[in-house]
Amino acid sequence: MRKSISSSPASPSVGRRTVLAAGAGAVAALGAGAVSAQAATRSPAVRPVSLTVTARPAAEAERLRLAQALRGSEFQATGLYAPAGATLSLTVQPHDDLVPTLWIGAWDYYGDITEPRGYPLTAGSNNVTDPHGGPVYLTLTGQGERAGVLFRSGTVPMPVFTLGSTTEAAYQHQLDTLTASPWVELHGPNTIMTLTREGALLYRGEDHAALLRLIETIIDSHARISGLDGSKPVHRRKAGPYHFTEVSKVPTGVGAYATHGYNGFPRAYLDRATTVEGLRTRGWGLYHELGHLHQQMAYKPGGLTEVTVNIYSLAAQRTLGRPSNLLTVDPATGLTAFQTSRAKFGTAGLTYEKSFGAYEKLVPLRQLELAFGDDFWPRLHKLVREENPQSDYTENAKRYRALATYSSRVAGYDLTDFFVNTWAFPVDAVGKAELAALGLPQPPVDPSALTD
Repeated sequence: MRKSISSSPASPSVGRRTVLAAGAGAVAALGAGAVSAQAATRSPAVRPVSLTVTARPAAEAERLRLAQALRGSEFQATGLYAPAGATLSLTVQPHDDLVPTLWIGAWDYYGDITEPRGYPLTAGSNNVTDPHGGPVYLTLTGQGERAGVLFRSGTVPMPVFTLGSTTEAAYQHQLDTLTASPWVELHGPNTIMTLTREGALLYRGEDHAALLRLIETIIDSHARISGLDGSKPVHRRKAGPYHFTEVSKVPTGVGAYATHGYNGFPRAYLDRATTVEGLRTRGWGLYHELGHLHQQMAYKPGGLTEVTVNIYSLAAQRTLGRPSNLLTVDPATGLTAFQTSRAKFGTAGLTYEKSFGAYEKLVPLRQLELAFGDDFWPRLHKLVREENPQSDYTENAKRYRALATYSSRVAGYDLTDFFVNTWAFPVDAVGKAELAALGLPQPPVDPSALTD
């Protein structure tokens, strides 16, 4: 499930628009951020914690560069927790004339307290009191500038497992001793996973290094299918990690969600999100929600929000050596999505949005890879980033046209018959004319005949 929301680029404050079904190592040391392992295991009796923050591009600027629909996270984790009503005393030293913003709290879109609170800091001494408390983060917007932050008092360390520097034994010791924090975090180079203490304890027996390596592999699979290979500045991965957060509640029928800045997972999903075997074999929900943070706007009409997202889910399955969901046999029919969709071709009144089920709608997107190579979607993502066409959320017809024309350009063949006649995509007369104007030859193979 993905939530489309509206908010000011200067603040992560979110406003409801549409709901669509569906460590600590120093901040400077890892980029993904956290406090040193030694600091993370200190007694809750407050000791000063010194961090160096390195500036990154703003999340909204990254969203625009990547031509994506949703902003990613821009938080840098500290590994600290601020109790409700506590006064945090800290000192800021702007080494390069930039001053960070302090954030306190957890993301929880459907909860009673929905988002972290931001506190702009000033050079020198600062005192901050947050009424609700929560995990502590920093943001610093720029291009590699640095600022020092000394937390003098008011915070306690969270249990944090940081990939590559925290041993399992040390993490287990933190869980047993750092009980003043109701939050726990797992940190990887591209990962912040924020869990309640109760949620973290449910699966404390897992190999957390293996879990984080697996999450990083899934993130890598999404980057590869997105063509984020760094071949040009526009094709760099987004700045900073992805944020996965345990949330207090979700609407009935919703397993998890994605929105600006993070993926939300209720406790009932943690058996898949925080266990190695569960995430590897039953983790489609996490692959899917992370996919929403990679979707490009140009060819994502409303009717495809829950479809193009699974380009990334399938890529994760292939990377992990898992069987494709498109090959799952429907017990009611004994057929796969490839087979049931093919039986509908050419039937009266066929329309892509209404005639096909969720997995059937995904079949043509997979067939483009089967027909034109595993690099089809990476090449399409890269072309869209380089041209970065603009469209509003209401311009569904324009985005359907873009899907057909970009696909034809990347394939090098006229895919009018595939999109319009076989799959009955709602490509309008303008789109058909745009396809004809490309002057491309017919494909040597019918993509709609292909299957995994």
